Amino acid sequence: MVEDYDSVGMPDAAGAVDSGYSELLARVPAIVYVCDTGEIAQWHYVSPQIEQILGYTPEEWCADPALWLARLHAEDRDWVLAREEGLIGAETGGPAIEYRLLHRDGRVVWIRDDAVLATGANGELCWNGVLSDVTERKHVEAELERRAAQQAAVALLGEHALEGASTLDLMHEAVESAGKLLGVEISAVWEILPTEGALELRAGIGWPDSALGSLRYPAGEGSQAGYTLLRGAPVVVEDWNAETRFSQPDFRGRRTGAGLSVKIEGRSRDPFGVLIVQSMSPRAFAGGDIDFLQALANVLADALERQAIEDAIRDRALHDPLTGLPNRVLFVDRLEHALSRLGRRESMAAILFLDLDHFKLVNDSLGHHIGDELLGAAAPRLKQALRSSDTVARFGGDEFGILLEDIASERDAIETAERIAAIFAKPFVLSGSEHFVTTSIGIAMVRGGEQADELIRDADAAMYRAKDHGRARYEVFDEGMRGRAIERLRVENDLRRALERGELRLEYQPVVSLRNFAIVGVEALLRWRHPQRGEIPPSEFIPIAEENGLIEPIGRWVLEQACRQAAQWYQARPDAAPLTMSVNLSAVQVTRRSLPDTVAGILRATGLDPACLCLEITETVMVRDAEGLGEALEALKALGVRLVLDDFGTGYSSLSYLTRLPLDVLKVDRSFVDGLGSEPRDTAITETIIAMSRALSLDVVAEGVETADHVRELTRLGCSLAQGFHFSRAVPPEEIDRALKHGPRWLPALEA
Repeated sequence: MVEDYDSVGMPDAAGAVDSGYSELLARVPAIVYVCDTGEIAQWHYVSPQIEQILGYTPEEWCADPALWLARLHAEDRDWVLAREEGLIGAETGGPAIEYRLLHRDGRVVWIRDDAVLATGANGELCWNGVLSDVTERKHVEAELERRAAQQAAVALLGEHALEGASTLDLMHEAVESAGKLLGVEISAVWEILPTEGALELRAGIGWPDSALGSLRYPAGEGSQAGYTLLRGAPVVVEDWNAETRFSQPDFRGRRTGAGLSVKIEGRSRDPFGVLIVQSMSPRAFAGGDIDFLQALANVLADALERQAIEDAIRDRALHDPLTGLPNRVLFVDRLEHALSRLGRRESMAAILFLDLDHFKLVNDSLGHHIGDELLGAAAPRLKQALRSSDTVARFGGDEFGILLEDIASERDAIETAERIAAIFAKPFVLSGSEHFVTTSIGIAMVRGGEQADELIRDADAAMYRAKDHGRARYEVFDEGMRGRAIERLRVENDLRRALERGELRLEYQPVVSLRNFAIVGVEALLRWRHPQRGEIPPSEFIPIAEENGLIEPIGRWVLEQACRQAAQWYQARPDAAPLTMSVNLSAVQVTRRSLPDTVAGILRATGLDPACLCLEITETVMVRDAEGLGEALEALKALGVRLVLDDFGTGYSSLSYLTRLPLDVLKVDRSFVDGLGSEPRDTAITETIIAMSRALSLDVVAEGVETADHVRELTRLGCSLAQGFHFSRAVPPEEIDRALKHGPRWLPALEA
């Protein structure tokens, strides 16, 4: 809208002001003006406030038509002129606009220009307006916008952290936000390296890419970052030229002017490092700037803390808590990566699968805490025998897996196994006592194209082969082992169902008196008739049952069946001397604390007189755990059962054990009986055992009696009891029934 010039009572074209308005205009805190239109326009009047706001007197301003255009900020010039041209063409005013003018001293002054077009006395268009200084408001608005942007940047960084962004990506985002919103040229995250006393550049702007992750800086109080860590609070440097607390950084040959740094510190961990910004020129940092930078650092600290927790959880998921070694999951992952690399290389790899020999006896005899101590001590020994590039993992129990990568031949794997054996030759000190432990090792070569689980299975099969051959050795897998491993697995699976399907049974071998050749007892022997494979020898399935834990339910079944059968024979012959029933106990059963309660429960359930039950343990078990065995045997003896030491003479045991343990019977091993009458050494050993047993009030049973010569020699030596094929093989209970009723018909006629 175009106003009539005279109607508003404004200055005339010469710039004169009505006297009634002069005092009023002097009081207005803004510049009142009248000027022509156009880029180069004559200013007819400006009020005195122009000197306070822009530094020019009214006379100076009005004398130079080009002065307004010259003081118009370059970034605002085009749009302001375009807007004026549009308004003039439409002969209308418009809403107030805000733009920047330069003060006489060069300062930027924000101006609010509120003007209307008016018609002068000569009909020309002029601007009648007011220029208000809104610089302070603009600064406040800009500061609010900057703070809002800073808050938004912190919130966005936190959002990305919650979404699972990597800590390195978060660091890069933090330094970019700090640089942009604080208006600095350089920003960085420095990570403290405590063991090196240095800081490492992890992320930054204004730095060469090659410096990230490699540039180091001293962490002491001589640097701003180091000083920040020591002080624990934000550090501000407004002018490096006046700084005396620490040295000025040198950035690629240039000196910085100002700096601000804050500590990055987790809530439950040592400080991670420092977030720092540097300006190339001196400047002040407001309190809000410090808060913003600290907020970014706090988000990083929380993300690092969360990452540390996640790493710890992941580490626990992939590592064995007892030894700190990788577990099977991580081992398989590394093996699969090794298999993928083998296709691109000429080298080979190998897997070693090993366990500690007789580790179960350590657990059962010395306690699980000693077993754990042994595993903890074994782990560093294994690592000692390997290269830094090799992987050793604990699979569980006492089983370990080793991955050897980039080896030239099978010989390299064998040499590693030999180094392990040599290192294990030294005793382990466990709870103050020395213990010698050996290991059995299986080796499977990796050439590429195999499956990870198959390779582990092959190494496992080779390890079991080493155990079968006497332990404390290594074996290299071959195809024959695969067949044996598959067979072993088939036996194990079938054995798990054998009890349910009624495939197991007991046969009984008579124990005969050498005085009258009457049957005085029997030994229960376990048999397994497989529906497809027929009879499976106990030597094949008993070791498997002991290893996989099936021996306990099977052993309980054997004990219960044998006791029930013995009770039936007693009930059928109440007036005859009762038969003794001998049942073998495995090493696993003997070491169970629940064994006495199990035996007592079976005796009650079957009604068998405890004196009729003989429980047999091998000499090997006694030697391995003589001390721990005593308590278990005393508990069994208290039930009234008889205790038999089987295979005596093969375990190299101390004779003192015989006086300390509550034994009733010794069984002379068949290896000595076999040489009676022909091998003087065997005859002498057997004679000594019989004489010693008589002196200790122990009964003696000779095993493996197969000839009449054996019978004559045993009788001459004073042995009273025997069992063996000379009298009978193990037979079904029906055969024993007939022998008890009608006499032992299968016994051969004895020579007079």
